[in-house]
Amino acid sequence: MTSGNADTSGAGTPVETERGLVYGPGGELLDLYRPAGAAGPLPTVLLWHGIGPDERDVLEPLARTAATRGLLVLVPDWRSDAADGGRSQLLESLAFARKEAGGLGGNGESFVLAGWSAGAGAALGVALRPEVAEEWRPKAVVGIAGRYDLPARTTGTAPLADLAAGRDPAVPVHLVHGSRDPIVAPQYSRDLAEALRAAGHPVTLQEPDTDHAGVIMTAYDPTTDRCVPTNDGSAVAAGRLVAGVLAAAGGATPAAHP
Repeated sequence: MTSGNADTSGAGTPVETERGLVYGPGGELLDLYRPAGAAGPLPTVLLWHGIGPDERDVLEPLARTAATRGLLVLVPDWRSDAADGGRSQLLESLAFARKEAGGLGGNGESFVLAGWSAGAGAALGVALRPEVAEEWRPKAVVGIAGRYDLPARTTGTAPLADLAAGRDPAVPVHLVHGSRDPIVAPQYSRDLAEALRAAGHPVTLQEPDTDHAGVIMTAYDPTTDRCVPTNDGSAVAAGRLVAGVLAAAGGATPAAHP
């Protein structure tokens, strides 16, 4: 594990980081972000990346921005190319957050479960099928640029199919999807929002003017085949919006915004 000093780059609340926390028997790692000097317990978010294996760094811009809103944010690696599609690693990171977040300045009993792209369906899957997590449910789910018609990596069943079968997420669901997303069309989030509303479940949907990478404050770099931080105005605005959604879902008291 490595610990980072408080980052004071840019305006707003300084953020402390701890990198390389081991969360499971396979040695997978996660990074932690929290406002510097904050007194706990902080509202907590477990934030899952997308289908690229071990890409927790891709979510750093969003996680850092969310931490300035008064959140403890945990971002684990997981591998979609594992034999089980990443299921065990996702659930191990969830078990780690429940057990250890309290000692890290957060709340391990009740926290927001969030994900981007493939991580979004994985997060909603836990709420719909809490038996995969010892009947635990998150405080809320935040789905960012996700598809919900495909089997969730945590459960093996599609969230939309679970809803159609009468499954109840039992917690608020907040969706954010870039209106110009060419990778995962915004219609996937609209379809989920419509299904949730039709079943009487609380849901919000926001569509900022950005694409699949921009919604997490990044841009796709074809030379590295990765999403990298960007200063593009629409991406920065979208990331700040998502950070605000995470903070509101967690019940955080807003700090100074970067």
